[in-house]
Amino acid sequence: MVAVGRRDAIAEPWGSRTPYGPGMPWPVRVDTHLADGVSAEQVDRWVPSASILHSNGDAMDIAVKDGRIVGVRGRAHDRVNHGRLGPKDLFGWQANASADRLTRPLVRENGRLVETDWDTAMDRVVARTRELLEEQGPSAIGFYTTGQLFAEEYYTLGVIAHGGLGTNHVDGNTRLCTATAAAALKESFGCDGQPGSYADIDHADVIALFGHNMAETQSVLWARVLDRLAGPNPPALVCVDPRMTPVARAATVHLAPRPGTNVALMNGLLHEIIAHGWIDRDYIDAHVVGFDELSKRVEDYPPEHVAEICDVPADRIREAARVLGTAQRLMSTVLQGFYQSHQATAAAVQVNNLHLVRGMLGRPGCGLLQMNGQPSAENTRECGADGDLAGFRNWSNDAHVADLARVWNIDPMRIPHYSPPTHVMQMMRYAEDGSLRMLWVSATNPAVSLPELSRIRSVLAQERLFLVVQDLFLTETAQLADVVLPAATWGEKTGTFTNADRTVHLSEKAVDPPGQARADLDIFIDYARRLDLRDKDGRPLVKWHDAESAFEAWKECSRGRPCDHTGLTYAKLRDRGGIQWPCTEEHPDGTERLYADGAFFSDPEYCESYGRDLLTGAPLEPAEYKELNPDGKAMLKAAAFLPPHEQPGEDFPYVLITGRTLYHFHTRTKTARAPQLQAAAPEVWVEISARDANAEGLNEGDLMEISTPRGSVRARLRISGIREGVLFLPFHYGYWDTDAGHEPARAGRAANELTLTDWDPASKQPIFKTAAAALHRVATTDGPSPAPTTTASTPVAAHVPVTTGGERARAEEDLRPSGEGGGR
Repeated sequence: MVAVGRRDAIAEPWGSRTPYGPGMPWPVRVDTHLADGVSAEQVDRWVPSASILHSNGDAMDIAVKDGRIVGVRGRAHDRVNHGRLGPKDLFGWQANASADRLTRPLVRENGRLVETDWDTAMDRVVARTRELLEEQGPSAIGFYTTGQLFAEEYYTLGVIAHGGLGTNHVDGNTRLCTATAAAALKESFGCDGQPGSYADIDHADVIALFGHNMAETQSVLWARVLDRLAGPNPPALVCVDPRMTPVARAATVHLAPRPGTNVALMNGLLHEIIAHGWIDRDYIDAHVVGFDELSKRVEDYPPEHVAEICDVPADRIREAARVLGTAQRLMSTVLQGFYQSHQATAAAVQVNNLHLVRGMLGRPGCGLLQMNGQPSAENTRECGADGDLAGFRNWSNDAHVADLARVWNIDPMRIPHYSPPTHVMQMMRYAEDGSLRMLWVSATNPAVSLPELSRIRSVLAQERLFLVVQDLFLTETAQLADVVLPAATWGEKTGTFTNADRTVHLSEKAVDPPGQARADLDIFIDYARRLDLRDKDGRPLVKWHDAESAFEAWKECSRGRPCDHTGLTYAKLRDRGGIQWPCTEEHPDGTERLYADGAFFSDPEYCESYGRDLLTGAPLEPAEYKELNPDGKAMLKAAAFLPPHEQPGEDFPYVLITGRTLYHFHTRTKTARAPQLQAAAPEVWVEISARDANAEGLNEGDLMEISTPRGSVRARLRISGIREGVLFLPFHYGYWDTDAGHEPARAGRAANELTLTDWDPASKQPIFKTAAAALHRVATTDGPSPAPTTTASTPVAAHVPVTTGGERARAEEDLRPSGEGGGR
């Protein structure tokens, strides 16, 4: 075992190499970071947890001294990270102790937020809930949550919303990062749940990353890939990304398609693989339906035709297909480059198709991971906090609804299942037209993270919308709220969460939260108690009182479902560390890979979803699904390429894509409060190709204005290996400035000022990667440097919107702002 103390995790984010070969275990290396002046010997205790600033699930121990968090170290023998920690793991914990944490509830009085006590704040929330239930019914109330809470909290929220209030308006900001992952898995396998395992990296001879900049989104997982590349018999890498990312630089074959053309590219790869016979016919015949339709569809996508659509050389498409088609052990990952782009679900499904036609599932090295963007995104889906029903139950299967009603001991008609769940963009439309009149936002910041921000701000600022915000800091969304509830965060409460390869970790409370801040679970339980929500026997609907009793309730809800947790306990997780679900009496050690026996969760009576039309999003009827897949096999689903809705033109000649950087999480609520992370990426920038920069006469560092039909922002120019005709903006930067002591910046830098209101028809995930954009220089590198500004259809004064007409201005001059574009 290698122990690593204070490595420079900013300059060396993936650490030193520990090379290893195929079939060997990944060597252990323990990374540690402690506050200045604190040694390991001075730590009072180490408290087990896992990462909360990305979806990898890195296991770590929290160092506590004198009642404060003073550092972290990797857990050596956890299956996920073998002791390694990334930059956000090592430094992000410092945000917990920020001086501007919310410590008392706030309520709006005469247009201003003022401090109050919990009884006053919760009484207002409960009174408004009761008024709206009586006036309009459950459709007046919506909940928008995060990918940052624990399973116990999501489950409790789902019980309250679906079983207590009966609203269908429940979603998470996972809609922005992982909704397409869930949708694609349902389309191909009948159910959510990642088929593969991180350990497939140890065995694969080809690793393909589709729209997944693993080096920056899951840095420890990328370190594992780098160690394989440094060892004997390294795997070949295939990368699909319009940017020259660290992944692209390491790739054997790099495909940089025109944004919005992923379906055409995938169809071209499948065309070549099928045409050359690089398929497992026995596997297809035994376990798969839909091959003939897929084969017929991709006949129309030979490499030359795809090259014209995607602007990728035909020979490179052939080479990528050869590498993928001749792999003995193929592992694939998919993330936002597909999920947030045009025809998102259709493109992600084609990656599933690649594994199905090649029979590359259920064996070491033959893994498929439709990745998550947030640490507990999987939990929102399995626990029913993203609109779906808890336990991967099928909202359009009456037997599943009845079974959930049995678990909750309520009448099935109390559970809304008359239509598909309401996704967040539709909820915003309902709020805009006045039918959704109360919105409870927990641990996320839609005033920064949703597309077309001028419109979102105007919706959230409406007088008629009662807005409740539950968070750590006074975010841009919290500044618009009627009630603000101070919440505890990671390290200040106990609960479980599941990473992107189904590994469940227990995160223990290490320190008390500041002031009167409460765990999200306690807030939800208190809300249910004050509403006096009851089951059909008159007992409290929410029968648990703390995290462990909530986990036991969730386990019972998961019993017999694909995400079965019944073999897990807090004691077992404390003893063993991370364990992958399903974990049952029959599989007490968990399940590393799904579908190893070729049996899928797609039986018509068991499946989570009957699927949707990939082009229109229309749900399939139960009879249609049963006719399509009577034997519960995996499903190949074909899709034709359609051009993106917004195309570049004379006025807006570029395509704008947004994305992440290694050192920040969402819009920096935590990471900008960690000095090392903020110093590593303090300002927004815009990337352009060298050829485009030369054609425009631009230089590195020039101050640029980027505009779309919806607004404009300013950022410094970076000249990079991005493909021609494409601009890139990181989405992390909002309306506050840490260099000014957390005071508001004079104007915003939020990329979502520019993005359009459009979403994938199947997954309902907003599209952030196909906006038509223009670019012009405001100042040269050596010229004047005016502060970044934002222009949009709704004016911005300082850090909050100024509203007009019947709306009220909710600017708060005496309260410090913050921003997190997708959660804590």
